Amino acid sequence: MLKKFKREIYEIKVLLQSIPFPVVTLFALSVVMMNFLANKSITLPVNWLALDCGIIVSWVSFLSMDIITKHFGPKAADEISLVAVLINLLCCLFFYFGGLIPGVWGESFIEGSEAVINRALDNTVSGTWYVLLGSTIAFTASAVINNFLNYFIGKSLRLKPDGFTAYALRTYVSTAIAQFCDNLIFALIVSHIFFGWTLLQCVTCSLTGMAVELLCEAVFSPLGYKICKKWQADGVGKDYFALKGEN
Repeated sequence: MLKKFKREIYEIKVLLQSIPFPVVTLFALSVVMMNFLANKSITLPVNWLALDCGIIVSWVSFLSMDIITKHFGPKAADEISLVAVLINLLCCLFFYFGGLIPGVWGESFIEGSEAVINRALDNTVSGTWYVLLGSTIAFTASAVINNFLNYFIGKSLRLKPDGFTAYALRTYVSTAIAQFCDNLIFALIVSHIFFGWTLLQCVTCSLTGMAVELLCEAVFSPLGYKICKKWQADGVGKDYFALKGEN
């Protein structure tokens, strides 16, 4: 068991060395940002719909996973997702201690309300355990769903499997389903229980979030495809593939 664990750690180390750092950096940063921005809800003109600001950056995470899955496979994407989750938890730990440190935020200087506003800012930056728990569970589950579906659909395609149409199909379908699951899991764990969202709001939020993420995926999928083709042409990941015994 220990030997297998060490093997997995070494495999992740080689993988991190094999993936170009801008993709890993943007992926990890997007996970941290979308979980932090999820603390802010968006004011909407209808009461049956609810959204949070995490929606503006979460598409970056799924675009990154789709690129990694296409080139390195679903297990590699799952491993990088785990690394991103751990980085997010580490950042949350720093945010938590930052909120505990006595001090005054610049935006709290409103006469008569300094203490209330400062405490609110501390609580927002520090986060709450249920937001962290919900976001971690939701992202981990959706990452596995996205990576598996992306790989499975790609393997099922026989006509020009390396063409843009095949790439678009596997990314659009996997992103749509995984994003819906991500949004719904988070909404049910956090928003429904702690923020009082109705089940209708949870579902409509999930569907709307899925639509927005899918639109972003459609806009940036040509970029993702070009990155995959360049990685293939440049032989990116040769050490990782050699370790896995793949061509």
